[in-house]
Amino acid sequence: MPFLKYCCLVLLLTLVSAASSEAEMTSREKLSVMRIATAVKEAGASYQAGEYETCGEKITAAVTLIEKAMETADQEVYEALLPQFSRISRASALLELEGIRVAFKRPEAPSMKPKDKPAAPSTPTPKPPTPPKPAEGEVSFANDVAPILVQQCGRCHINGSKGNFTLTSFAALMKGPPEGVVVFAGDVVGSRLIEVIETGDMPRGNKMPPKQLETLKEWVLAGAKFDGPAPEAPLMAYAGKADPAAAAPMTPKLETKRSTGSETVSFANDVAPLLVANCNGCHLDAMQTRGGLRLDTFAQLLRGGDSGSIVTPGNGASSLLVQKLRGEVGDIMPAGGRPKLSDESIQLISTWIDEGATLDGLNEDQPIRTMANLAWAKNATHEELMQRRQELAQKAWNLGATPAARQNTNDFSSPNFYVLGSGSKETMEEIAKSAEATLKSVKTVVDATDAGPMYKGKATIFVLPKRYEYAEFAKMVERRSIPSTWTEHWQYNIIDAYVPMVVNPDEDPETLSARLIAPLTSLAVASQGGDVPRWLAEGIGRANAAKLGGRDNPQADKWREELPEALAVIEKPDDFLKGRLTPERTDLVAFGLGNQMLERNGRRQFDQLIRALKEGKPFAAAFTGAFGGPPQAYVDAWLRMQANSPQRRGRY
Repeated sequence: MPFLKYCCLVLLLTLVSAASSEAEMTSREKLSVMRIATAVKEAGASYQAGEYETCGEKITAAVTLIEKAMETADQEVYEALLPQFSRISRASALLELEGIRVAFKRPEAPSMKPKDKPAAPSTPTPKPPTPPKPAEGEVSFANDVAPILVQQCGRCHINGSKGNFTLTSFAALMKGPPEGVVVFAGDVVGSRLIEVIETGDMPRGNKMPPKQLETLKEWVLAGAKFDGPAPEAPLMAYAGKADPAAAAPMTPKLETKRSTGSETVSFANDVAPLLVANCNGCHLDAMQTRGGLRLDTFAQLLRGGDSGSIVTPGNGASSLLVQKLRGEVGDIMPAGGRPKLSDESIQLISTWIDEGATLDGLNEDQPIRTMANLAWAKNATHEELMQRRQELAQKAWNLGATPAARQNTNDFSSPNFYVLGSGSKETMEEIAKSAEATLKSVKTVVDATDAGPMYKGKATIFVLPKRYEYAEFAKMVERRSIPSTWTEHWQYNIIDAYVPMVVNPDEDPETLSARLIAPLTSLAVASQGGDVPRWLAEGIGRANAAKLGGRDNPQADKWREELPEALAVIEKPDDFLKGRLTPERTDLVAFGLGNQMLERNGRRQFDQLIRALKEGKPFAAAFTGAFGGPPQAYVDAWLRMQANSPQRRGRY
């Protein structure tokens, strides 16, 4: 990230300004403004420390506080919060460059009426003022700016609305996407529209000529003035200088066709692994996709990029994907100096398209990487998957363990676990024994399908002697900062399954087994299908630990104590499943749901869900069949029950 942007973010997030009208606010309003400013300031400190996910969480918390404050805010409160709006908007933009998305829509100004005066009689809503027109010699929106927008952005944001952002009119441009305003009159630095063009993020697959960018800057700097027929008029109606071909109609989205079983080439087994191996970084798991083409899901593959569809079902030779791989059109792919795909691999993709470009994965929205991993793991033997996981474990240990931890590395294998960490061979063996003993508790929730191991390919347990070494491991291997209260957690992505944990050499086996119940149960639940959501696995793991981890279980007591607070911040029923809560609060709510499912009156339905997942059913269908409705309906009903039953909420 450019150093100037970094400095701007730190400066913007750490300075807290006081509103000139603060004296007129109530003490409650002052406290609310102060809390928001503090959250933003703490986010700046996290960003400065390189803790981008923590920064994102604190910005999200500030956004939640702002939404709450705006429910009753008047003009004084709104003006006091204005500096925070700008800081959050800019922070969101820079965090997005780090792969972290924070949704924030700048609130509208409340009524201008004073607090101590009664509301004025309702009157017809006046029409918004006409935007000022540019003076002679200034950049014209109609003649200069609109043609640029149509030419450079028309395909994605006029004919379409990628990123939920439309540029059909001047009014739509100034409104911006749901995340907030992208043009601030007179402020080039704060205008997101200018920033994404300067960084090369937009337009997709192209770079705006410097002269056009300079024109946009001059227009914003002069006040973003308007001289078109009407703010709501379509840009195409008066942007006569634009290239009509630039905004040509987009190719309709192809429909996903399911595999019939008669195909000779499988997308999941054959094509998906090739895409993952060769398109990663530019079109798959990419911070900035090239040519507007994303290949993270099958649906995105069919949708194509800025050049339209890349697949012509039934005709592989004429499909843009195959032509680019062969170097017949434009630059050969993969780009960036990567080796060309073999003729056999290209022919495999072409044959898949010839046979109808069908899908044999779970669904069109399942990540292609997950689809490929699932297909490989399903076909691999226990020994093959075990070898792969041990190789991954060694790489993760070499990357994430501190030099001090690596000096005393040992490992040990048991029927269900590969234990790797810092300590003696005897310590690794004792931990493996404790983990094997813990499986008795895990099997009360999820039993193995046969007499074989609980985890196909085994699960890895990483042993770290110090809390800071555990935190460093997560930062290096998982690229995230973990909560300061954690001492163990789990990770599962089909190919890999592991539990990193802090282990005191003097820790007794009983305590160790109690600590392992939650993560090992979560791993068992997660491994039941290719699309089991993390909240279900985490919630059942914690609930099982609270149930079987012993009477004196301070960890479970803490979860129960903090659950009501996590529930209290939920404003909309879908906040939980839509990921609007912080990870810590999401896990606590999941814990409450897990308790409900493992209770006597919910256990039969949960067991039915696990059986359906074992049979290979998609999670949504399996959940609906077991609980009689989709996950959101179940969560909604449970939240209502918590709201109407304080005694029950306190119990959790």
